Amino acid sequence: MATLVASGIVGAQTLYKYRGENGEWIYSDRPPDDGSEAETRSIRGRVEKGEVIVSHELTENGMTFSAVNRFHAPMEVVIDFDSIIGVEYPHPDQRLNWVLPARSEQVLLELPVVAGVAAPAVRYRFVYLPGDPAAQPDIDHVYRAPFSAGNSFEITQTYPQSITHRTRDSMYAVDLAMPVGTDIVAARDGIVFDVASNNYKGGLDSSEYAELANIVRILHDDGTFAVYAHLNWNSIRVRPGERVRAGQYIADSGNTGFTSGPHLHFAVLRNVGMRVDSLRVDFRGPNELQITPASGNTLTAYP
Repeated sequence: MATLVASGIVGAQTLYKYRGENGEWIYSDRPPDDGSEAETRSIRGRVEKGEVIVSHELTENGMTFSAVNRFHAPMEVVIDFDSIIGVEYPHPDQRLNWVLPARSEQVLLELPVVAGVAAPAVRYRFVYLPGDPAAQPDIDHVYRAPFSAGNSFEITQTYPQSITHRTRDSMYAVDLAMPVGTDIVAARDGIVFDVASNNYKGGLDSSEYAELANIVRILHDDGTFAVYAHLNWNSIRVRPGERVRAGQYIADSGNTGFTSGPHLHFAVLRNVGMRVDSLRVDFRGPNELQITPASGNTLTAYP
């Protein structure tokens, strides 16, 4: 039995396509407010994700547990045993964890079978999170604003003011109000390791919309990773395994997932040992100045 960090498929969604007031095409999960006709079609969004698999098998020497990491980033994995029958396990009260390198396979455990047991069996769960807890973040790195140079957008939420950023992985996240379709660029060099691109629903009900934000996650050279969330439907231009440079166009902003309006959610994260924490970030300003984000301020992008 496995407990995973994210699902790969979401339920079918109805897409409405119609003309706006200025003749532009609008794609939405809601029909037109004025009751006019709209084209509809049902799609099943698929999340373009990697995978971690833990499996076991009986061998001549005992029971072997192995893992496969199909992400383009290291993953920390923990196994919790619910029951162990006929297998010698030296750590009954201890959670065991491993860090799996990107795109790797490895043997985790080799446990001897108790002599005379006809049918040794185990029940277990595993969980995993991205990142290597041993990595040392470059806390002095200055990030490029995650949108095209010369543009400016209001910061609607960041530390220490919090409306929805109430968990450790979102505490220092930066929300930027911007129109749907704004160019989003990488704030730092890295390798794309996680993408969700086909969702188009958004709203204030977290139980319904929390898992429907289109995202890009990018692993940095110091082991941290950035998340760009609420991206527009079918606009993502990068794929897992692709290396990107700071300033490279990766997607369009949107209004998908748990959201009160069109914006970009940007955060830099690190794994601190089966827990993901967000980190403070500073952005490039003019003449080599560093800009610390603050709610209500305007952030301008400099190359």
